[in-house]
Amino acid sequence: MEYNTPPFEVSFKGLLFDMDGTIIDSTAAVVKHWHTVGNEIGVDPEVILQTSHGRRSIDILKILSPEKANWEYVRHMESLLPKLHGQDAVEIPGARALLDALIAGGARWTIVTSGTLPLVTGWLDVLSLPHPAHLVTAESVASGKPDPACYALGKEKLGLDAAGEEDGVLVLEDSPAGIKAGKAAGCKVLGLVTSHTVEQVLAAEPDWIVRDLQSVRMVRCGDGEGGSRVTLQISEALAVAALPAAAAVNGAEK
Repeated sequence: MEYNTPPFEVSFKGLLFDMDGTIIDSTAAVVKHWHTVGNEIGVDPEVILQTSHGRRSIDILKILSPEKANWEYVRHMESLLPKLHGQDAVEIPGARALLDALIAGGARWTIVTSGTLPLVTGWLDVLSLPHPAHLVTAESVASGKPDPACYALGKEKLGLDAAGEEDGVLVLEDSPAGIKAGKAAGCKVLGLVTSHTVEQVLAAEPDWIVRDLQSVRMVRCGDGEGGSRVTLQISEALAVAALPAAAAVNGAEK
């Protein structure tokens, strides 16, 4: 499998970004964080790290330490992560340029994340990244990814929750749980190979797969058939039989 497809364009009414692994990479910080928390609550940190990426902390704690599975504790512990380990987070390549272009073009976008509000805003502040108008965070929904509720709410916040608009919204995700959530919410999904193996990402069945956001560029944003749309150019996507680029593009540009 090679990342060698020629550039192609896809058009959507709005974009929903996951946070960690899609806009930023805080893996080193998260490892330190869960070692601290695991030791604090008496759970092997390695057990936590095996299943934590892309999932809400409160959902992990419900299984491993139910007495700590409350929003007061989770919000507090996650608020400390950017403060204590801010130097350990970096941007995903291409993320800032894409967000800046979307904002300059007036495109509709937001972040849909398994992190709490203090965690997300903390990381955006530490890395001086833009804050979207309507965040969807861990506290926003009753069930976390792979449940589609978070992405359904993201569509609603962008004003794009109409039934039958499968081509209306693009989800950008790195975790299998998030990819499955985006697909279940009726969105097209671009999978990033930043935190999981390509085999794991492929198994979640996104519509396209790229290494990171350096492969994604906004080419135009404005009114088109069916209302305002943002057009992206995707290059160097994974070329595999399971991802027929031409057919997928035709479906996205209805």
